[in-house]
Amino acid sequence: MSKQDYYETLGVDKAASNDEVKSAYRKLAMQHHPDRNPDNKESEEKFKEATEAYEVLSDANKRARYDQYGHQGIRGGQDFHQYQNVNDIFSAFGDMFGISHDRMVVCEPCNGKGAKPGSGISACTSCNGTGEIRQVSRSVFGQFVNIAPCASCGGTGQIIKEPCASCGGEGRVKGKSIEELTIPSGVSTGNFIPLRGKGNAGRRGGPPGDANVILEELEHEHFIRQDDDIISELVVSFPEAALGAEVEVQTINGFAEIEIKPGTQPGTEIRLRNHGIQHLNEKGRGDQIVRINVHIPTSLSSKEKTLIKDLSESENFNASTMNKKGKDFFDRVKEAFS
Repeated sequence: MSKQDYYETLGVDKAASNDEVKSAYRKLAMQHHPDRNPDNKESEEKFKEATEAYEVLSDANKRARYDQYGHQGIRGGQDFHQYQNVNDIFSAFGDMFGISHDRMVVCEPCNGKGAKPGSGISACTSCNGTGEIRQVSRSVFGQFVNIAPCASCGGTGQIIKEPCASCGGEGRVKGKSIEELTIPSGVSTGNFIPLRGKGNAGRRGGPPGDANVILEELEHEHFIRQDDDIISELVVSFPEAALGAEVEVQTINGFAEIEIKPGTQPGTEIRLRNHGIQHLNEKGRGDQIVRINVHIPTSLSSKEKTLIKDLSESENFNASTMNKKGKDFFDRVKEAFS
């Protein structure tokens, strides 16, 4: 059986950008998500097909081979991860589907009531259906009212004659929930996002609790975060550092051109205004600080060695001359204060 074209599977054009490919995949994945289509083999297969198409088209190298050779260009397991089940997909593409967390969910057989379907539920006679027991005590200081949950009904105000076999009368069971989450710009490790009503389902039809998503920031391959500033390193050649140059530097939004001034020293920092991280709940961005490092070759040709040796004999490149200048300076300082 021949495979469907990956672009047709995702419903995108061959010229689609990476963002368009990702958006199309996410839409299909959410549509055919197993949690939304339980025991639906057709949806599960479409879910896997969309994932296979996305894995190829989201990778520049795989996509280029697919465009040139079709399915033959990415066959054989070397280039495609053959997912055995949807759990494998979750582990690889978990960030695409939002967050998945364990929680108590409403019991479906009893619809959260806790009673066996068809059986009756009556008001608790101990608390008259209020779920509370009030005890009044008097002393020389006055009258006190102590309110406590009713022990007979567990504070629900109801008595279940025949508990539901699925939940044991709780009205809720262990489950898993996947929620879509919007991450605002500027968040960092330790920030949390509350999901109202997405916590554990209430007991016997009670209101659900909330879920708090605590964020953790992963280290980036090229950038170091310092508050809302970004620190990166740029390696330039010795001629570029000595003579100056216009070079491109990677930013979080693409590439920007910076000026390397003649005589730039290793460790020099160049600040790119407003190229950092968006401030959280504020306008404006941080900066990007580019630290300059000068590349020193580890192996030289005979011609290069000759050129460098000639340079080392000039005053600007002679270490002993520079050290002597430094000595003369300190000698003059010493004489001035003697």
